[in-house]
Amino acid sequence: MPEISRFLGIVIQMYFRDHGVPHFHAVYGSYRASFAIATLEMLEGELPRRARGHVLEWAADHRAELATDWELARAKEPLRPIAPLE
Repeated sequence: MPEISRFLGIVIQMYFRDHGVPHFHAVYGSYRASFAIATLEMLEGELPRRARGHVLEWAADHRAELATDWELARAKEPLRPIAPLE
């Protein structure tokens, strides 16, 4: 699964063959969760509160880039890296 960003021990990924609402995956240690791009709602999984806050802050700043990467993934094109949380 392609990694599109990494910050504070959190890895943000997106699958090429994913389906359903546009979303991305966040991995933090043994925790995993997926988030809808449009609403930032956690769709499934679990993250510690602090890590979840970092993911939501980052995603709010990069929602348009996430949507672009979703479209690229659907077209099986290379994904673009997204800047980490600053």
